[in-house]
Amino acid sequence: MKQFLLIAFCAASVTAVAHTVDAAQIKRACLASDREAATRARCTCIQRVADQALTRGDQKTVAKWFEDPHQAQELKMSQTARDDALWDRYQNFGLMAQAICS
Repeated sequence: MKQFLLIAFCAASVTAVAHTVDAAQIKRACLASDREAATRARCTCIQRVADQALTRGDQKTVAKWFEDPHQAQELKMSQTARDDALWDRYQNFGLMAQAICS
């Protein structure tokens, strides 16, 4: 699960789009993680993918999962349509990040 989260977070970097000050949340969370694979290049790549696959709100939520992966598990187990939709977007993001940033 942690490796999937790292890949997903790193994928958030694939698109260089000008955002507001709160941009690059995934990249910052990725770089702050203690994972060996969290290089600047990979975290930047992951941020670009996140910019393509996730809304800013999604990114804010997902960035929190770096510090507390249990929050991701709670969302995954949730039964609400909103949480299911976010989980689907997150899974898509993870697959894209893995394909592009590996």
